[in-house]
Amino acid sequence: MTYMDTPTVSAPTISSSAMLVELSISTWTARKRDRATTTGVLSASGASKTAGAFNKNLMADCGELVAIQKFASNTRTMHYNMTLPWSDSGLRLLPTAKYFDYHKQMSGFQAEFDRLVQLFLDAYDFEVAQMHLRLGSLFHQDEYPTGDSIRHKFAFRMSYIPVPDTGDWRVEIENDAQDELKEQYASYYQRQMESAMGDLWKRLHDNLQRFVKQLDVDEDGKKGKVFDSTIENVQHLTDMLEHCNFTDDPMLQLAQRKLASSLAGVTRGDIVGNEGYRADLKQDMENAIKALPTLDF
Repeated sequence: MTYMDTPTVSAPTISSSAMLVELSISTWTARKRDRATTTGVLSASGASKTAGAFNKNLMADCGELVAIQKFASNTRTMHYNMTLPWSDSGLRLLPTAKYFDYHKQMSGFQAEFDRLVQLFLDAYDFEVAQMHLRLGSLFHQDEYPTGDSIRHKFAFRMSYIPVPDTGDWRVEIENDAQDELKEQYASYYQRQMESAMGDLWKRLHDNLQRFVKQLDVDEDGKKGKVFDSTIENVQHLTDMLEHCNFTDDPMLQLAQRKLASSLAGVTRGDIVGNEGYRADLKQDMENAIKALPTLDF
């Protein structure tokens, strides 16, 4: 991915305008490799020992566990949508202005996660008994954790960390080495910021293109189907763009304000019921795409 006119990053400004957040959600996979079945299948098929493996679902058809796993997946997706990438370790960049919205939403998700886990724990002993019927000869009681220990298979944690300044090196080493470390971190800082902004640009670009396609009317007068989710995604990313202008770039401010103005109060009903409005909005979205930085998508 290449960038044109990338603004110079000011570390102190970014440090005061954003924070790092880590979301950790643990769930029990309830899957275990069945070595005896694997050996039997491979032997009967005349296949080599490395040809495959049989993984057993210890809680097959358990609705309570499936609900937890789906909820955890959806929560991670929301977390990614509300933040920007920062490091391979899982830390994400969160604009300070979005902290309260993020924390309120994630705290609500945490409460719902705990509720779903408790429903599973309440049903656990019964579900294990049902597994004897569902798994037949594949069932082995010793593969199931006790009711007390299974609780520790689930966790939901949020951690907030300040973005360190490039000049904040609290180590006692030679000045030359400190200078080299600061220079290396400044380069890392710049790369991470470019990656974060590139992720936001691409998400916005992709959703704008999807929106334009939905607003299209072909030569036969057939209209594209507009979805509320697409409108909400574009509006959300436009709002994110306002809070991620860490360098107060005037061109970025202008592009964001024009896009926000065009999207203010837009609803699916307005678009479906007004062909002129639909055409004008499509033109505004196409202009917005042209105004985005040139990226090598």
